[in-house]
Amino acid sequence: MIINGASDPISCRCFPSFLYGPALDWFCSLPADSISRFQELAKQFEDHFAASAIYLHDSDYLTTIKQGPQESLKDYISCFTKIAMRITDLHPEVHLHAIKSGLRPGKFQEAIAVAKPKTLAKFREKAKGQIDIEELRQAR
Repeated sequence: MIINGASDPISCRCFPSFLYGPALDWFCSLPADSISRFQELAKQFEDHFAASAIYLHDSDYLTTIKQGPQESLKDYISCFTKIAMRITDLHPEVHLHAIKSGLRPGKFQEAIAVAKPKTLAKFREKAKGQIDIEELRQAR
């Protein structure tokens, strides 16, 4: 609408047609005649919902994800993967380095250090074997 040159009154009147749920409730709670310009409406909307914005992490964030002392490898990889999938243009080598560096010290981390998998597929292949072992131990 802004690109097409819509006036402030038209923009303000059309704005709620794009809202639903809490955003529409917020709009409906505004006092009558409290907004005179679309820029003012947009600013109030942004200020009110700024805390609700989805924060997208970048690849640097992946290096902060660590496997917990009691966390299973399956849970660690699942959590890591959910976050990694949200990162656009994540280079596979960065992904591989970060997931390996987040492993807790132990036999699997040592096995990965020795095997040095060069791809995520090779890493997952090794991890699958370890996950099977962990699940077998848990079942006993």
